[in-house]
Formats: sequence, C-alpha cells, structure tokens
Amino acid sequence: MSGPAGGTARAATTTDVVCLGESMVTFLPSQPGRLADVPSFGRGIGGAESNVACALAAAGHRAAWVGRVGADGFGDHLVETIGGYGVDTSAVRRDPVRPTGIYFRTATDRGAGAHEVAYYRAGSAASAMSPANVPYEEVFAGRVLHLSGITAALSADCLELLRELTAPRPGRPLVSFDVNHRPHLWRGGPADASVLLELARRCDLVFVGEDEAEEAWGIVGAEAIRAALPEPSVVVVKRGSAGATVFSGLRPGPRSSNAGGAESAPASRSTEGEGAEIAPASRSKEGGEADTVTPVPALRVDVVAAVGAGDAFAAGFLSATLRGLPVRDRVRHGHLMAAAVLTVPGDLTEPPARDHADRLVALDDEAWGRLRLGPGWTAADRAPEEVRTP
Repeated sequence: MSGPAGGTARAATTTDVVCLGESMVTFLPSQPGRLADVPSFGRGIGGAESNVACALAAAGHRAAWVGRVGADGFGDHLVETIGGYGVDTSAVRRDPVRPTGIYFRTATDRGAGAHEVAYYRAGSAASAMSPANVPYEEVFAGRVLHLSGITAALSADCLELLRELTAPRPGRPLVSFDVNHRPHLWRGGPADASVLLELARRCDLVFVGEDEAEEAWGIVGAEAIRAALPEPSVVVVKRGSAGATVFSGLRPGPRSSNAGGAESAPASRSTEGEGAEIAPASRSKEGGEADTVTPVPALRVDVVAAVGAGDAFAAGFLSATLRGLPVRDRVRHGHLMAAAVLTVPGDLTEPPARDHADRLVALDDEAWGRLRLGPGWTAADRAPEEVRTP
C-alpha cells in the first residue's frame, strides 16, 4: 500500500468499521455536585470514536479502533477495556513519552450551566498522531472509516492527519465524519472551528447537530446546513428533541476518487449475512436528482445522563447502513442506540438485542411516537411501551 499522498489499494476486508481518534480514561462522580465537592470518582473510558467502535462491536459488527495512548497504566486500561467490547485494538500505538489523556466530569447534562469537565489531555499521546506515524494500512482496512472533528482540534499534526484521511483517493473506504464541535478544544488550537466545515465537505457521510452548526459556522437550520455541505452523499442533521433530518442523494460526480456516497442499495452480503456493500459514489454539486429528505422524530427517553448519546446515535446509524436498511430505519436505530446510552450513567452500555431493536424500528409512526424508554429497557425482551402498542 502507498503512503498518505498516494492511492489506497484495499483487498477484501474482514473489518466493517475502523474508528480513529483519541480515547481517554474518564472519572465519573460518585454523587451530583461541583467537582470541588465530589468525594470520589469511578473510572471509565470515553472517546467519541472508540465509543462508536465499542457500540458497533457490541451490536455484532467487526470494528477496529486506531489511536495512540501512553505507555502507562491508563493506556493499558483503555486498550484492555475497549478490546473487551470485541474491538480490534491491534493498530493502537503506544507513546513512550507522552501520557494517556484523562478527564473528570460532573453528573449533570453537558448542556446544563452547572456542568463541569476538567480535561488533562494537552500534550497527550493522541495529540501526537500525525500522517507520519499512523498505520495507513490498518486505517483504510474497513468498509467504513469513522472520524470526528475532535481529533482535528488536538494539534496541528492531528489536523493535518484528518486532511490526509479525508482527501480524495482511489479505493478510499466510505468516510463517515461526526462534526463533534467542542468549543473549548478550539481555543488556542491549530485553527478555528471553520476548518470542520472544510473537513466535512470532503467526507461521504456527515453527522452534525443544528446547535453545533450554528455555534461553529453561524449556519441556522437543516436546509442551510445541507446547502453548506453539498458534497457528502448523506448529511444527518441532528435536531435534539425534534429528532433528525437526513439529506441523501446518489449522483454520479466528476471527481476521480470514491469520495462520495454513503447511500448504497443492498448488493452482495458479507459472510455473516450483514447488509449492503458500501461502495462510495461521488455526489455532484451540479445537476442530477434532488435530495431525498427524511425527517425522523426522536423518542421520548427518561434521561439518566446525557453523555455519549451522539456517539451511540452514529453507531446505530452506521450499523443499519452496514445492514443495507432504509434511511428511516437507519435513523431509528440511531435513536434507539442513543436511548440505550441516555438511560445509563456512563458513555457506553449494552445495546438492545437486534431483534428487539428491529421490532421497535418497524413500528408505524403513531406507535413510534408513543414509545417512552427508561432505565433497563434494553434488558427486557420487549419494552413495556412496545407491549401496549397495537
């Protein structure tokens, strides 16, 4: 395989999704309150891309995480814990000098005024990722490469790495990008948050929240977001309690790379019976068919902690994409994965059994609108609300 400046020759792969980014050890409070008042913390893991990998592996897909951790106990914990979910961690690199990142947070919602997060990630091992030290063969080994805007904010080298990974090139896997705008990371960072728009436009499938698009780019509304992102074949606009709207369209485009289509009709199936071949096709900015616009309402959820939901949503959407499901069902699976995480204290949890999730996804619009999910719903064969649904 050639280096970052050249093409990518991919043989038949056994990996569904490769996720690249920083994972950190997270310390969860033993009780609500200010960080100054919390007497003790429980140890967990957190990282947007590794969260997606863990959720996909727990859902039965072949997922790999590519990252960089310190040669320390926290690095050991990350690799062992993520690997325990069934994720391939063989491409994770150990930095002999820089430490593994860690952070502490309060129990409140990230959007709440009282929410506190204390990051200790400056100069972390992950911030040293660059085009020169990332194993490209492993990065491009999957049907899908999933990235997030968090990585771009870690350092100038990390930003350059994302520019390389999102560059058009023959044989590139479908590139999924979660904007994941974190304002505090861009203060004094390698660029400003406008670079996230540049990166997103180079990808095939983009996840972006209405709130973060307004904060990072000054763009308001789903239609305006799509207008600012004309190149990706699929743009998923997350609208909080209003649900999500998907703009999708396959159009033969002028670009010579495969950097375009996340939408794919079901074709040949994998050895495990998983869904469609993921064959990116470029989307032209001019002419062709209009977008298909698919709005999908969110579920009512009794929230325990609003952390990790965006990563879980992306995992659910990607899982259904790998299975070749219709766009509406992809979004619904995203909502269900998010609901599973929202009803537990941490960033990760066991997803609902596939047959259970498929039954819920198949509900008609009225029944879907009546669903209300609370703690423990994934452990039941049927949620109580489902039992009462005709």
